[in-house]
Amino acid sequence: MALAPKFAGQAYSANVSPKAIHTIELYLDYVCPFSAKMFNTLYNSVLPNVPKKYPAKVQFLFRQQIQPWHPSSTLVHEAGAAVLRLAPDKFWPFSEALFEHQKEFFDVNVVHEARNDTYRRLAKLAGSVGLEESKVFELLEISDKPGEGGSLNVGNKVTDDVKLMVKANRRVGVHVTPTILFDGIEEGSISSSFTGQQWEEWLDKNVK
Repeated sequence: MALAPKFAGQAYSANVSPKAIHTIELYLDYVCPFSAKMFNTLYNSVLPNVPKKYPAKVQFLFRQQIQPWHPSSTLVHEAGAAVLRLAPDKFWPFSEALFEHQKEFFDVNVVHEARNDTYRRLAKLAGSVGLEESKVFELLEISDKPGEGGSLNVGNKVTDDVKLMVKANRRVGVHVTPTILFDGIEEGSISSSFTGQQWEEWLDKNVK
């Protein structure tokens, strides 16, 4: 599936050349423990070796998959969208930080918190990887004033970006997280419990 330029930070490419390369799409939710497990293995044990082992052969796309039964899922993915807007090169480091702190955004830790306060915590987390907190919060903040024409569902400055992500994911029909697509086809053999070695064995077999 094509990647919109505004979401370019979702791609982790290994010296991509004009020729066709394999694409691995990772449908992950920031408040899903299994997504965190898969991401951490990939980000820390697999992806650092990709440029050397598979030069110009494969790219990894992080597809943000909001899971609506976790109300905070929308909020944390909005933060990811804000980072994509401000500093695409910080998207993967921010994702690492967010997965590391994901429990802080689980239901019991946000249930008594105002929405904009959750956004402030997310902006602070973005600040830990080099973004300006105030600029992140500016994109996330929800106004308490009606919008044009008296609209009360005003959203924030990344609402339209999130709509595009959700629309794209619905087209593919992804439900559970994590879900992996390899060259556009769901790859059910990959598990969230894969070790770095198992990932490398799978890549050696499938990335030619």
